[in-house]
Amino acid sequence: MKAITVLSLMTVLVGSNFVLPQVSQAEERICRGSIGSITVDNLKVPDGASCTLSGTRVQGSIVVGSNASLAGTNIRVIGNIQAENATRVNVGGTSSVGGSIQLKQGRAASIVGVTINGSLQMESNSGALSARSNKIGADLQAFQNTSGVVIQSNRIDGNLQCKENRPAPTGGGNVVQGNKEDQCARL
Repeated sequence: MKAITVLSLMTVLVGSNFVLPQVSQAEERICRGSIGSITVDNLKVPDGASCTLSGTRVQGSIVVGSNASLAGTNIRVIGNIQAENATRVNVGGTSSVGGSIQLKQGRAASIVGVTINGSLQMESNSGALSARSNKIGADLQAFQNTSGVVIQSNRIDGNLQCKENRPAPTGGGNVVQGNKEDQCARL
């Protein structure tokens, strides 16, 4: 009896105009050049490209490609900003990031006056780095950077962690709810 019921149900479904709902995927906007005060789902700066955002709202995340650069002023990012092997990442103004900012194996970066709900991670970068006057909901981590890191006047709800940077990070005036560790113990 069950076989007939299943077969009957399948016949009804096939015979009708029954359509399964399609899964919607967020669109990825490619940025080469400038984008102003619009809303996009996800944003990608392709390898070697340069992108300037002004007042842009990103419903997902921003990914910055190899040898690419991102300059963002007064932007709102619901997800993360992720840059690996990027030439430069500058985010400032009254920008906010719902997730984390991750800067790995790139060159220079400047994160100034940004509200970050997650962490700010700077790892194995070869250019000058600056983290100033940010409000960070989790940790600020600077590991194995080689051209100087300035960490100044940040409010950090987690830990301030610095290891194996050459030269050691400079700055001060950081308010840290967790621990100031290793090279950043006095900042």
